[in-house]
Amino acid sequence: MNPLGTGDPLRLGPYRLTGVLGAGGMGQVYLGRDVRGQLAAVKVLRSEIAHEPEMARRFLREAQAAQAVRSDGVARVLAAQMVGGRPWIATEFLAGPTLDQAVERYGPLDEPTARAVGAALVRTLMDIHGAGLVHRDLKPSNIVLTSRGPRIIDFGIARPEYGLTLTTTGESLATPGYAAPEQVLGQRTGPAGDVFSLGVVLAYAAGGRPLYEGGHVAAVQYQVVHGEPELDAVPPAIRTLVVPCLDKEPGKRPALDAIARELAPPRAADRAWRTGPLAEDIARREADARRMATLPGDEAPGPSRRRLIGGLAAGGAVLAAGGGAGAWWLLDHDDSQAETRPWAAKPLAHHQEGSAPTPLWGPVDTGLSDPDDEITPLPVHDLVVVAATGRRLRAYGVRDGGKRWTSAVAGLTGRPLVLFDDTVLIADTHGAVRALSAEDGKERWAAAPADAATLLAVDDKAVFLATRGGRLRAVSLATRSTLWTVPSPVRLRGGRPAAGAAAKGRLVVHGSDGQAVALDTRSGRTAWGPRRHGTTAVAPAVDGDTVYLGGKALTALTLATGERKWTHTATGDLGWGAPALHDGVVYAVDDTDLHARRADTGAAEWTVTVGPEVHPLDPPVAEGRSVWAVVDSTGRRGVVAADTREGRIAWPYSQGSDGAWRLAGADNRVFLLQVGQLTAMPVL
Repeated sequence: MNPLGTGDPLRLGPYRLTGVLGAGGMGQVYLGRDVRGQLAAVKVLRSEIAHEPEMARRFLREAQAAQAVRSDGVARVLAAQMVGGRPWIATEFLAGPTLDQAVERYGPLDEPTARAVGAALVRTLMDIHGAGLVHRDLKPSNIVLTSRGPRIIDFGIARPEYGLTLTTTGESLATPGYAAPEQVLGQRTGPAGDVFSLGVVLAYAAGGRPLYEGGHVAAVQYQVVHGEPELDAVPPAIRTLVVPCLDKEPGKRPALDAIARELAPPRAADRAWRTGPLAEDIARREADARRMATLPGDEAPGPSRRRLIGGLAAGGAVLAAGGGAGAWWLLDHDDSQAETRPWAAKPLAHHQEGSAPTPLWGPVDTGLSDPDDEITPLPVHDLVVVAATGRRLRAYGVRDGGKRWTSAVAGLTGRPLVLFDDTVLIADTHGAVRALSAEDGKERWAAAPADAATLLAVDDKAVFLATRGGRLRAVSLATRSTLWTVPSPVRLRGGRPAAGAAAKGRLVVHGSDGQAVALDTRSGRTAWGPRRHGTTAVAPAVDGDTVYLGGKALTALTLATGERKWTHTATGDLGWGAPALHDGVVYAVDDTDLHARRADTGAAEWTVTVGPEVHPLDPPVAEGRSVWAVVDSTGRRGVVAADTREGRIAWPYSQGSDGAWRLAGADNRVFLLQVGQLTAMPVL
């Protein structure tokens, strides 16, 4: 979620708009709050299509369809009006993960929970059909798990029972892999179409993977119409339930009341969203929603609404959009907000010019003296994780540096990754991918054999790794199975092993040969590249729809296509180090200088000299109003902190010993690790 921008309305009807949640195919979606503090997702038809009568009719039809359903299982429509020729719809703001988010984070649902979810969906579909409508876009991302149970959202392409799938010739609004065969073919779609979608959804919930998959939309749709579903991952009891729903002939699919009798969830089957990790997730999101509902305006004292909305810009809201026609927004838990991270440090109010402040704590001896075994400190929740003796992980509290746990799992290779702010992913010497609880370091699950040499990146669906055989592989977070394996277009091992980043359907890998390539995260197919950007691996950085690369030039590329946005050639022989992004600014070191450049245009903000020509290629660390950079490769000269507001060196910091420095930042702290000594420093 982002703050309101130029041209965004400030108020619609009774709702004061507080932020931009995003956009669907037809409308811009805002977070609104009325005078009672009630939150709403307010969707406004895009101005560029508001003049088209058919678009306006379809938009208002969405509100009318949702208003016609009287059910506790749907998101309620709160208001729908026309303002200045542009219609808007206000819907209930639901706090909870979507079904696909829950499965990706916590794995497939057990049989009782799957039956409970199915029973709730059947009741709601019966209410929808009882109102004379067919939802036509039932899928995991349109099902929200709340403390009151599953809720179906998005009536953007709902129609009366006699409605057609196609709006104009060749324009299909069906979601690939979930829409029934008759809907894919543009034929009349009745309640049996929702039954087909229900079967696919239940199979996904219980099995953890889609039934119909393919490299592109046409391949998926072909499988739905002509192929057979992949049911191996679905437990037998649930498989028996869903197979009749998947019949290609609508008339042969069971009625909803018959499905309800077959589901028959056991007593207390709904405990999954009442107790346990999923329930805790829902509770956190609901607490965030209550905080947002009670925040004062910008003009009032107390916690700033603008600050909270800015914190959510990092990913606090998740879109569940249906078929490109509707957009319904949910509050997603995001602990990066200062108000919800009580362990966050306070920035320095004052500091002596040129003199390093006293550390918040440390140096703490981690017991690891071999620099080859060290990893960059990994902040996760209220801990910072480092390597320990025996290639184990050890966690320290960010407030006091006190030791919290040492993992029982040994044989760490490469760098660990953070998953969902409560899990640490590692690869071990046996090639397995293991997930450890950030709370206590205990193993949650393992994906073996994965043949992992090192982990490259993770998104909300998969962890991406380099295999010991020099290939690239994606492993599902939901099923722990291999999604795809492809030959690597770039070299993965060398003086500096390959580094990667994953976002928005792209895995970007910068190889040890200096070449960069982007792969489609769903299939492993090369999306663009490889292209040479230097002579060795330099970690990429992704922000929004842009990837930033160091090397022979500091370059900004469109993430999806690799199209160049801007570039600045290095002046030093070593080239640009890895970039770091913070508040719309790119920070990177070239030759002797630390540069700050605007992320959107590449225009220079400021440049300061930090040290000798030989500098490490690791990224600087931007935290608070300071950016930290290592001075030299030997480590003896230490690090420097620069004031990002004025573009000047605020202070140097050194421990007076040789050894590589590894830096990380979070919650107004910068963690410094050198030769096994871990220190937490304050920031401006």
